[in-house]
Amino acid sequence: MLEGKATVEDTDMPAKMQLQATSAASRALDRFDVLDCRSIAAHIKKEFDTIYGPGWQCVVGCSFGCYFTHSKGSFIYFKLESLRFLVFKGMADEQPLPC
Repeated sequence: MLEGKATVEDTDMPAKMQLQATSAASRALDRFDVLDCRSIAAHIKKEFDTIYGPGWQCVVGCSFGCYFTHSKGSFIYFKLESLRFLVFKGMADEQPLPC
């Protein structure tokens, strides 16, 4: 297990879910090379899909920009070691599509 501690930058997740996110990230960093951000993100996403149901998204990297809509109580942005992590559950647009 990594020795570093995650620093939560922003979140609206319950504390238990925050711990799940940071722990999943730590396990992924133990399993994959730090440069393999895609595999790290996939590991975290699959874990959240399994535990909390489908629809989770995960972005991992040293620097990235993003703009998204998320379900209430499902967002966390944190750093661990040299990487940044964004985990959230997407929110469907409730407007009907035109026919």
